[in-house]
Amino acid sequence: MYRTHNCGELRIKDVGKEVILSGWIQKIRNLGSLLFMDIRDYFGITQLMISKKLVKKNFLLGKEFIIRIRGKVVERFSKNNNIPTGEIEISVSHIDLLNSSLPTPFTIEDQTDGNEEIRMIYRYLDMRRNPIKNNLIIRHNLTLEIRNFLSENGFLEIETPVLINHTPEGARSFVVPSRIHIDKFYALAQSPQLFKQLLMIGGIDKYFQIVKCFRDEDSRSDRQIEFTQIDCEMSFVEVHDVLVFFENFIKHIFKKIKKIQLDPFPCISYSNAIKIYGTDSPDIRFGMPFIELNDLVKKKDINFLKTQELVIGIKIKKYHNIYDKIDFFLKKIENDNFFWIKYLCDQTLLSSNQSFLNKKILEIFVKYFKAIPGDFLFFSYGKKRKTREKLGEIRLKIADFFNLKNSKIYQPLWITDIPLLKWDKQFKKYKSVHHPFTSPKEEDIHLLKTNPKKIRSKSYDLIINGIEIGSGSIRIHNKNIQNFIFKHLGFSQKEIESKFGFFIKAFEYGVPPHGGIAFGLDRLVNLMEEDKNIKNFIAFPKNNYGKDVMINAPSFLEKEKLKELHLR
Repeated sequence: MYRTHNCGELRIKDVGKEVILSGWIQKIRNLGSLLFMDIRDYFGITQLMISKKLVKKNFLLGKEFIIRIRGKVVERFSKNNNIPTGEIEISVSHIDLLNSSLPTPFTIEDQTDGNEEIRMIYRYLDMRRNPIKNNLIIRHNLTLEIRNFLSENGFLEIETPVLINHTPEGARSFVVPSRIHIDKFYALAQSPQLFKQLLMIGGIDKYFQIVKCFRDEDSRSDRQIEFTQIDCEMSFVEVHDVLVFFENFIKHIFKKIKKIQLDPFPCISYSNAIKIYGTDSPDIRFGMPFIELNDLVKKKDINFLKTQELVIGIKIKKYHNIYDKIDFFLKKIENDNFFWIKYLCDQTLLSSNQSFLNKKILEIFVKYFKAIPGDFLFFSYGKKRKTREKLGEIRLKIADFFNLKNSKIYQPLWITDIPLLKWDKQFKKYKSVHHPFTSPKEEDIHLLKTNPKKIRSKSYDLIINGIEIGSGSIRIHNKNIQNFIFKHLGFSQKEIESKFGFFIKAFEYGVPPHGGIAFGLDRLVNLMEEDKNIKNFIAFPKNNYGKDVMINAPSFLEKEKLKELHLR
């Protein structure tokens, strides 16, 4: 028997019991005739009290050696209130060495001395530490709650193929050569998009899958080349139905996992998000919407501004307590089409450009913004798109500098009416903003012939604290519209048949109105746990260059293998 109890369960009520424990040696403290050791397993840590004679007689021990001990539970003289087993210890009567260990490349402690690269090389050691182990437990609990909620609400979990055909549009695919079918390739699925739509055509009412997806893109701290989606689809729904259900889904997850009751999710259009925040994924925790000032500068005849295509500003309230730091921050964000106004506590007005901002103009802006002493005003002007983008970037830098992003607060919102198409200057053709199967709004379909860039789609993104957590749409269920979209994307009839023939054929047999959404599981758990690196919630992640440094993947193939795959 390796154990009668685990290393995290014994308590003061167990004093007097004879027990067997197995685990890794966490610490060794030599007190002369006695050794005190901490033994650790998945469940926790227990202190051992061992006679030095008992150890000397047998073998040497070190950190991360695996041992099995037999002994009696006794009350601990010097109690440790930081661990659940801190009131007891084990008086060891017998010890076996199960396995030895080399010195570890970093300390197996909550606060380790290992950097990210070395910890990823030895990931199996890293997950012995509580932070990584607990993250994997949290991910498991979240996944379990997701499965239970969706299953209880009529969703059927169905697996879809991973090895599929490469289809144009979207991100770059990973390709897999076929050994049997010479010169032919599979692609790893970027998402189950077409298959989940085919499930709806097949009469499945609600589908979900927690699924691995693959995109041959640059990795980042918030994105991996292989990632996990919570993929969902529903029949006979419109935008409102999807938003209501999945708002309740996210609220349920936060309440069960985080004990947080989220407020109702506001819903704003894509165009308003760009107009008000300069981005399609705004963080609304700290307010600071853009105020348009074109009418004001024309009315007040402010010469250098009234000719600009757009003039916008934002206000930051009462941050007079860091005047000594603000100058350093302001130097970092200055540019040609930007200025600021400080309203000091003594009612003095200072500006970044005294040459064209006289006192009268400063007072006009202060009055319009209803600023009070201690406030800051920031302005941007120029071409509409660039001006909004620039002030959007400044807004986020301000929030970081002033510590306005409270990680304990979660403020989700839906972004809707996202453009259906965008113009690709490089290839001189339209591309889908989401994917080619997204339905246009009925009232915009006529624009397919006249102004495709103005078409709004029946799509929606879920943004939480400025991070895109989910994205979805109502799908096209009309064959003619689907073909029309394909042709707008530059596909010939031959290409449509070659790449999507099976899908278009299914449209001949009655396609129900349907729609869905996919959430990034890695991002969701990362956000909920207030981390900035999704690698901390993935058992075996890739690094920021898409490489698995533990197993050294990707790697070269031997010539024989290349020949077998007809690649040589």
